[in-house]
Amino acid sequence: MIVRLLVTILFALSSAPCAQDRGADNISSDLPAQPAITFTLDFPQSVPSHYSLKVMKDGHASYESMGKLTPEAEGDPFSYAFTMSRGNVARIFDLAVRANYFAGDVDYRKGRQANTGKKMLAYVDVSRHHATEYNYSTRADIQQLTRLLQSIAITVEFARQLQYFHRYQPLALEQDLKRMEEMAKGNDLQELPSIAPVLRQIADDKSILNVTRARALRLLSSP
Repeated sequence: MIVRLLVTILFALSSAPCAQDRGADNISSDLPAQPAITFTLDFPQSVPSHYSLKVMKDGHASYESMGKLTPEAEGDPFSYAFTMSRGNVARIFDLAVRANYFAGDVDYRKGRQANTGKKMLAYVDVSRHHATEYNYSTRADIQQLTRLLQSIAITVEFARQLQYFHRYQPLALEQDLKRMEEMAKGNDLQELPSIAPVLRQIADDKSILNVTRARALRLLSSP
């Protein structure tokens, strides 16, 4: 259910609040030493209800999310740091350049669109700080960037889910790993190596069903 909602967000249309351009006047004194791009999604009806993905130009990336995985779960915030592949880093920053570093309104407001949450793209470096909010954009660069970043977010959110079920509901791992295999075949998961430590823990756990461990091993060998 978690991943289905995220995939729905990945492709659905939506109406949106107005865009924001913070501009050079609001550049803070603690700007990063290198460019950084942050993608944020707030969608109260989904799980996670909030997440953010930050990518630095050198490939260092961090993901944070919030939302209950199950009704009985605590809903504690989740954070995960990883190194992104050079190819995806280059693609993300190239698309940001094409989108003029998000300095302007990218939202589509003609006609009603399904609400799939408030999205924000932000770019910051030593000379600029821009951010734009939207739910859906007709611009090809924004669409491509949104799909890529959400695909990465789906992958890392799986890490949160797998860690939780590994600890509290091991039998639930089989369904999630099967879904991950299907999505990986459809190229809907990006940066699978980023969650390799989580998959390795499952694959090495002899208390887990063999079929489940085998799925984890196959995902570990995915390109």
